[in-house]
Amino acid sequence: MQLLIIAGTVGKDAVLRRTQGGDPVLGFSVAVNNGKDKNTGNDRPPLWVDAAVWGKRGEALERHITKGTKVTLHGRPTVRSHDGNAYLGIVVDDITFQGGTKSDRESDRDDYSARDSGKQKTRSQAPASSYDDMDDDIPF
Repeated sequence: MQLLIIAGTVGKDAVLRRTQGGDPVLGFSVAVNNGKDKNTGNDRPPLWVDAAVWGKRGEALERHITKGTKVTLHGRPTVRSHDGNAYLGIVVDDITFQGGTKSDRESDRDDYSARDSGKQKTRSQAPASSYDDMDDDIPF
């Protein structure tokens, strides 16, 4: 089995769709930084990768995958063609949120908001002492 690992920034809010059979699939695209051109010093255009998260995981992640979110995706590579062009995609098996969204860059706070619960959490919290002590609102 092939494994593709992509690290980048979500280009726009994820969209949840359903197949004709009713299966949920969450779709979004990720921009991967291509660095700078050695000759000109200009940024190279990003590589765009289409991502799909299937099933209940996709439903749970919909509100968390928004424009500007930095993610690392692990999954199976796909390629689709349209009008003679090939487009790289990934069927996501695992996703890691890297932080550093646009709102994080605009703010000097060292905390983040738990969107669903309205609670404030800080990165300096002690880790859970056991699996049962972890928050239940984690979508993945």
